[in-house]
Amino acid sequence: MSRIPTPASIDAALPASRPLLEAVNKQLGSVPNMFRIIANSPAALEGYLGLNGALAKGTLPAATRERIALAVAQINGCGYCLAAHTYLGSNLAKLDAAEIAANRRGTSNDAKAAAAVQFAAKIASQRGAVSAADVEVVRIAGYSDAAIVEIVAHVAVNTLTNYINEVLGTVIDFPQVDSLAA
Repeated sequence: MSRIPTPASIDAALPASRPLLEAVNKQLGSVPNMFRIIANSPAALEGYLGLNGALAKGTLPAATRERIALAVAQINGCGYCLAAHTYLGSNLAKLDAAEIAANRRGTSNDAKAAAAVQFAAKIASQRGAVSAADVEVVRIAGYSDAAIVEIVAHVAVNTLTNYINEVLGTVIDFPQVDSLAA
């Protein structure tokens, strides 16, 4: 059970959050618990949806965005986001089980994607304290300045949802995932 109320439906949410949740429903075909719990603050929901939507139009492909989300969720220990992004990574981005496991370990089986995921993992685990050499590795792998900024932004938006879900105890409504073996 979550630590604050999760509106049971769009109609049970605050009036200012309802149109935002309707848009989520239209896009996803349902409204996962995370969106409904964030709807307790229409401003937070609008901010999250705005940044997430803008980043979806960026330079990083969907598969790389999912890879980053998996790495960050693993580092932050967010069970909700691990379940959600394992599901989304598998079903929407078409990542296989070996790739998802690699992403959760902070890397990728694809050389270019590995540079982005490793950089994202370093940002998350070192709270942004990366070196110029770390940035250069990503650039050499073929990422533009825009993509580098977007990697940082994806770490930030995923950390936001990780923290919301962990702090508020969002009930997981995606298939559960197991812990990684040591």
